[in-house]
Amino acid sequence: MRSYWIVPGATDVALELRDVPRPEPKEGQLLVAVKATCFNRGEMIVGRGTHAPAAKTAGGECAGEIAAIGAGVTGFTLGERIMGRCAGGFADFATMDAREALRIPARLSWEQAAGIPLSYMVAHDMLVTHGHLKAGEWLLVTAVSSGVGVASLQAAKVIGAKVIGTSGSAEKLARLEKLGLDVGVQTRGTGFYERVHEATGGKGVNLVVNNVGGTVFAECVRSLAFEGRLATVGYLDRTLTAEIDLAALHAKRLNLFGVSNKLRSPAQRAETVRAFERDFLPWFADGRLTPVIDRVFDFDDVPRAHAYFDSDGVIGKVVVRL
Repeated sequence: MRSYWIVPGATDVALELRDVPRPEPKEGQLLVAVKATCFNRGEMIVGRGTHAPAAKTAGGECAGEIAAIGAGVTGFTLGERIMGRCAGGFADFATMDAREALRIPARLSWEQAAGIPLSYMVAHDMLVTHGHLKAGEWLLVTAVSSGVGVASLQAAKVIGAKVIGTSGSAEKLARLEKLGLDVGVQTRGTGFYERVHEATGGKGVNLVVNNVGGTVFAECVRSLAFEGRLATVGYLDRTLTAEIDLAALHAKRLNLFGVSNKLRSPAQRAETVRAFERDFLPWFADGRLTPVIDRVFDFDDVPRAHAYFDSDGVIGKVVVRL
């Protein structure tokens, strides 16, 4: 079968098409005939320890039909439409832990479903599980046009929060206003504190989603309100170090946390899926949430899709359709 692999270089990654045997589902797994998959920034970043040096299968999420069911799996049938985090989504077939599988709401296309698992589960982790975001609170999202940024904006608006977002593009911010962005700050990196201070009446935001990394960490902390929460999820700046203002941490009783699945056990990952299924999946089913798909490419156009994904024009998700 066809399968794309991520091959790291010194400063970036390449996608290499390989012909590999079709995988067989192990105990507890499902085999998915992939219909659509997505690019994700975390897979494509190299440098400062953010990417493994060895080649690996590309694609951490997909949507498709169940093609085979591994031993011990119950509750699923062949041909069902499912989506979820997976191993090797940029391929004709991919394996998925059955505990990670979610049935696709009828109103969603394959392309829309493929854009949900990673970005929106991360958003749930940050906003609900650890961020405890409430209606009426303020959320700051750096690099708000990214996949996780857009997902965080959309989910926060359904919750009833007010959202400040940063981007280097005035055009992107204008487009995101249609999704409910309350305050857009045109900046690449730092330079958003004054607007945050002004918008919140000097109180600061209740929650920050930091997609950028270490270069904006100090300003994110400065922008927090009393008992504010800061989620660090991305490293677009390739900077994994930052100074912490201990006086602010102490006086404002701040909660700083990271968002990653790297060290979670399969059981812990499955628990996050069930929480997402309970809280967010109904919003996709009834139309309160719809994934933002920037562009869809065919599988034969993956190199062109990769080049577009690396450009500065993307808002939301870049999808590959099989």
